[in-house]
Amino acid sequence: MKSLFRLKPYLLKYRKTLIWGLITVFGSNLFTVIQPKLVGEAVDKLKQGIEFHKIEGTGLLAYAGMIVGLSLISGIFTFLTRQTIIVMSRHIEFDLRNDFLSHIQKLSLSYFQRTPTGDLMAHATNDIGSVRNAVGPGIMYPADTLITFSMTLAMMLWSDWRLTLMALIPLPFVSFAVYHLGKLIHQKFEGRQEQFSKLTMRAQENLSGIRIVKAYVREEYEIGLFHDLSWDYLKRNLVLARIQSLMWPLMFLLVGCSLVVTVYYGGVRVIDGDITIGTLTAFFGYLILLIWPMIAFGWVTNILQQGAASMERLGRILDTEPEIRDTAKTRSDIRGVAGKIEFRGVSFTHAGAPAPTLHDIDLEIAQGSTVAVVGYTGSGKSTLVNLIARLYDVTGGEVRIDGADIRTIPLGVLRSHIGYVQQETFLFSDSIADNIAYGSDHGTDETIRAAAEVSQIARDVSEFPAGYQTMIGERGITLSGGQKQRTSIARAVLRDPKILILDDALSAVDTYTEEEILKRLKGVMKDRTSIIISHRISTVKEADLIVVLDKGTIAERGTHGELVRLGGIYADLYEKQLLEEELDHL
Repeated sequence: MKSLFRLKPYLLKYRKTLIWGLITVFGSNLFTVIQPKLVGEAVDKLKQGIEFHKIEGTGLLAYAGMIVGLSLISGIFTFLTRQTIIVMSRHIEFDLRNDFLSHIQKLSLSYFQRTPTGDLMAHATNDIGSVRNAVGPGIMYPADTLITFSMTLAMMLWSDWRLTLMALIPLPFVSFAVYHLGKLIHQKFEGRQEQFSKLTMRAQENLSGIRIVKAYVREEYEIGLFHDLSWDYLKRNLVLARIQSLMWPLMFLLVGCSLVVTVYYGGVRVIDGDITIGTLTAFFGYLILLIWPMIAFGWVTNILQQGAASMERLGRILDTEPEIRDTAKTRSDIRGVAGKIEFRGVSFTHAGAPAPTLHDIDLEIAQGSTVAVVGYTGSGKSTLVNLIARLYDVTGGEVRIDGADIRTIPLGVLRSHIGYVQQETFLFSDSIADNIAYGSDHGTDETIRAAAEVSQIARDVSEFPAGYQTMIGERGITLSGGQKQRTSIARAVLRDPKILILDDALSAVDTYTEEEILKRLKGVMKDRTSIIISHRISTVKEADLIVVLDKGTIAERGTHGELVRLGGIYADLYEKQLLEEELDHL
């Protein structure tokens, strides 16, 4: 239950609404607990003889009118209670969901590499819903229960304290049952939520990888796996349901015991003349009022335990500190970057990796120059450029931009001046225009078309039925690999960055289109620092400097001509590609 204390800032934000809600709860109960007393008085008056039509004073119609009036006022207060506390819980749910997503987006790339997407989806849906229940009904019903119980108990003691004590004999058993069942509910609910995360993760992976599933005819296999996960989730739900179903009948049983005690002991007192029949009738009314608090006590415990388990799960994510973030060393005076990049003794090792991906990297990239990075697969090319955008932080040495350690530059400033086309192209389920304009807040029809012309996607777009407003489906499923890459290049170009990074961004386009894109990019890359990673020599041979990586270190550097004459790794790659081209011509 301690995890629910994390909600204190949210409750403080809506404290006025919460206070008004608690006032309405008090008002609703105040006008409810008076009614059994009036019923008891009316019963005693019937024994004495009472006029039915007498409205003023103590007539039967007057009592009926007062009871109806009190019920109406109590109902209005009950309506206001839901309009305050329940509405407040919806606002808190809204805030918590947004804060959760905001925090998720601040987490480092490494966090998402070790956390399944389906798990995060389960947190953002099921767990936040359970927390909302704990904030809404979890506050409203305990307040209602406590106030109802306190007021009713006070009225019962005022009427007859001995009968009251006899009626409350089962209460210690209620507390005992709620405590032990509540702990069990917390454990089982947390286990159920963890299984729901696995189920969501599998469903998400199936839908994202549906083309692979179909291509390898693994539909039945995936259905079987999902069936097993669903069956386990069902069993966990049934275990939880059995515990929850035990709590309600137990509450009814204990309330029934109170009624039996009251009927017997109260009946004996009426026969002996110690109390009136009206007092006993009022007592039955009070016990009826206590039925809901006693039952709600178990139900609310159920809700709060579920909410606490969900908040504990959410808390583990919210407590995760982003590995890459602005710190006390961040310089607020840096408002932009020019583009000079330096690697000084840079090393980087992935978490849990047996060996460093990069080590002893010393490299200076002049502002406005074009540098190409080549090398065999796994040599560390993508990792190198990821360090520039601070998707990872170096584990040794430092990266400097314009003479400042990259870790002192505000993240927002750094990344807003970088246009990055990654090796794995990602497009949103939106229009082509919106995907191109995604990286800029100031994209217009003209600038979108200009960027599309540079990336050579404009010609393809002109053939689409809706042009730039064509919806491209999830992850751009309706586009070819080359079209996706060219759309991503247009997105980076539109941003007008000081540093342009192309990580194997032309691998899916043909050589003719590649040549046209490179011609257009020359104008774009003028006066801005450009870093190109490619396996094709034709893509990088015009670069001002070519860096060859091998096993995480710089093996060669120079211009195209210098590296070919050197006869090393670059020359070997070049000769192999020339041979492939000759074979293609044949």
